Amino acid sequence: NVIAMSGQLELFKECIKKIKGAVGEERAATIISKAIYIVCTGSNDISNTYFSTPFRRPHYDINGYAEFNARYANQFLQDLYGLGARRIGLLGLPPIGCVPSQRTIGGGKNRDCYEAENQLAIAYNAKLSGVIDSLKAVDTLPDTKFIFLDIYYPLLSLIQNPAKYGFEVATKGCCGTGLIEASVFCNPTSIPLSCPDASKYVFWDGYHPSEKAYKILVPIIINKHLNEFF
Repeated sequence: NVIAMSGQLELFKECIKKIKGAVGEERAATIISKAIYIVCTGSNDISNTYFSTPFRRPHYDINGYAEFNARYANQFLQDLYGLGARRIGLLGLPPIGCVPSQRTIGGGKNRDCYEAENQLAIAYNAKLSGVIDSLKAVDTLPDTKFIFLDIYYPLLSLIQNPAKYGFEVATKGCCGTGLIEASVFCNPTSIPLSCPDASKYVFWDGYHPSEKAYKILVPIIINKHLNEFF
């Protein structure tokens, strides 16, 4: 299971203690402040909570749920700042409705993109971008770089134009049937059904991009945003 954001902060505190024990307080403060932190939150809240369970939708429309999650992201970033982080990137959501598993679940018989999930991802990204803008304007958070990192449109470009990037398949994953499997469901029993060459696929499984896709996406993000951290 994904570790809760509060749990991740506790793990970060433990990490800080270990750094201080290894190099001392002053050097540790420098290491912590000069490190780059990338925060990614929200994908599971959309695909596994809002659309897959009945608990949130009666209380929140798409915009309201985006706002609800953005508030938690805002607090998490401020908590990171309180622990010494000064270079923080907030990764936006991908086009979740276009990953293979969500096409299978909500895309109909043609397995089109599940547009309701994409609409929520876009709304959430707009809220996250607003969070970054508001934090940049806060005088009580000096000497800090808050950067919003867009992944939605770079990944969407791979999905919509696979041949342009050297892919053959963008609507199915390589693992197993490619329709739904993800995480622990990609295991030795999936091998007989899996594709022989994952480099031809935008997605490794029903949810996560392939290694080749990441090798394309990461430089796009780094080249666009790296200088903003310094």
